[in-house]
Amino acid sequence: MRSRRCSGAEQMTLGWDAPGLIAGVDEAGRGPLAGPVVAAAVILDELQPIEGLGDSKKLTARTRERLFDEIRAKALCCSIAEASVEEIDRLNILQATMLAMRRAVEGLRLMPAKVLVDGNRLPVLRVSAEAIVKGDALVPAISAASILAKVHRDRLCAELHAQYPQYGFDGHKGYGTATHMAALKAHGACAAHRRSFSPVQQALHAFPAARAAGVSR
Repeated sequence: MRSRRCSGAEQMTLGWDAPGLIAGVDEAGRGPLAGPVVAAAVILDELQPIEGLGDSKKLTARTRERLFDEIRAKALCCSIAEASVEEIDRLNILQATMLAMRRAVEGLRLMPAKVLVDGNRLPVLRVSAEAIVKGDALVPAISAASILAKVHRDRLCAELHAQYPQYGFDGHKGYGTATHMAALKAHGACAAHRRSFSPVQQALHAFPAARAAGVSR
C-alpha cells in the first residue's frame, strides 16, 4: 500500500504556491497509554473526488471504514506508517510522532511537491512542508490521512484486545479511561503499554513482577 473544491463548507480549495502534487499528513494515537503511534500520508486524485472527507474524530466508525476503502481505491497514492512503543519510550511521543510522519511521507509511491501536516509542528522532510492547525477539518488530503491513520490504529487496537482481552483495548483504544486505569491497577502493564507514560510507570511500580517480565501478570 503501500485544485478542486471539496464537499463540506468548512473545507477549502487547495490554492498553494507550490505547483505539483500535494500530500496531506496526519497522525493517530499520540495520547493513548499503549500501542504505536500511526501516521498516514495521502495524495488525492482531483479527477476522483471523495465525498464526506472531514476530521476523522467527528465521523462514525462505519463512515471511517467506508472512507478508508474509498481513499485507498481513489487516491493517487497513500502510505501508512508507525512508530513502535519502544520508539515512543526511547524518543518521547512527540519525536516518535514526527518519525511516523516522516516514514509515511517517504513511503509514498509519488514524490509530492509540498506536504501539508495537521497541527503546528513539522517532521524533518526532504520536500517543502507547511503545518496547518485544524488541517484535518480544512484540507481534504489531511482529512483523508487522518481517516487512514485512525482506522489503521483502531484495527491495531482490536488485535491488542485479542492478545490482551483483560485491558479492553477494543473499547478505549488505549486511552486512559476509567476502565483502562482500573485494568492497569488490577493487572499491571502489558508489553504493549508505553512505559514512559506516568500512569503506566505507576502500574509497573505497583506490579514489580510484571515490570521484570515485560508482560501483565
